Amino acid sequence: MSDSAVQVIAVTSGKGGVGKTNTSINIAASLAKQGHKVMLMDADLGLANIDVNLGLQCPFNMAHVMSGEKTLSEIVQPGPFGILVVPAASGIYEMAGLNNEQLQHLIQAFSDYNGELDYLIVDTAAGISDNVLAFLNAAHQVVVVACDEPSSITDAYALIKVMNQRYGTSRFHFIASMVKNEKEGQALYNKIERVVDHYLSATMLYLGSSPRDEQLRLANKQQKAVVQVAPMANSSRAYGRMSAVIERWPKPTGLSGQMEFFVERLLQHKA
Repeated sequence: MSDSAVQVIAVTSGKGGVGKTNTSINIAASLAKQGHKVMLMDADLGLANIDVNLGLQCPFNMAHVMSGEKTLSEIVQPGPFGILVVPAASGIYEMAGLNNEQLQHLIQAFSDYNGELDYLIVDTAAGISDNVLAFLNAAHQVVVVACDEPSSITDAYALIKVMNQRYGTSRFHFIASMVKNEKEGQALYNKIERVVDHYLSATMLYLGSSPRDEQLRLANKQQKAVVQVAPMANSSRAYGRMSAVIERWPKPTGLSGQMEFFVERLLQHKA
C-alpha cells in the first residue's frame, strides 16, 4: 500500500448493455492480479448485477449499510484475485434514489472503513440519474464505456456533457467496447473525441478497447471474470493493457487516510 490516498475510478456509460460491468470486473481483477488491493463497488444500487456476474452469494448488501444495520466490512465478498466486492441491492426500487439519511449511512460506512486499498472501482448505473452523477462527481477518474451504436454514442456524449457543464469535470477516459479490433476501437474514440473537443471544455483520453470475444461470453455464462478463467483470451489481454495504463496514472496525494476525497465529494454533491 502506498502512502497516498486510494484512487477512486468510476466506470460508467450513457446506456446499458455496452459491457460496462464486464469492464469494471475485469479491470478490477487485472489490477488485483498485479498485486494491488482493490475494492469493486456495485453502485447500481437498485439493480445489482456484479454479484450475479461473479456467482457470489451475498446475504447482506448496500441496503443493509444504508439502513445502518451493517458496516461496509460486514458486507464485502471476496472476488477473483482477492478483490473486495461491495454488493448492491437487487430489485429494491427505493435504492435507486438515495435520500439524505441513506446517503449519510453510505458516507459513514466509507468513513469508518479502515482496510488498506489502492483502488476503489465504482461500477455506476447507466444514464444520468442523480445517483450516477453523485458517484461520478466523487471519483478521481471517470471512465466512459461505449460501443459503436448511435444510441450508445449519443448517450455517452450526453453524459460527458452533463458532467462537464454541471460539475466542471474536464477530463474523461474512454473505452471502446465490443469492437471487432483495435482499429475500430480507435475510430470510435476519434468519432466521439472530435465532438467533445469541439463543443465542450473537456479532454477525453483513450484508455483502450475491448473486443467481441467468445471467451468473454463463455466466462459470463460461468459467472467468472474472463481474466481469471481465460487469461490468454483477446478480451483478457485488452483488460490487462487497460489496467497497465491505469497503474501509470498519478496517485492522488494530500489526503490522509483512505477515502476522504470520495466521502467529501459525495457530501458536496448533496450539499
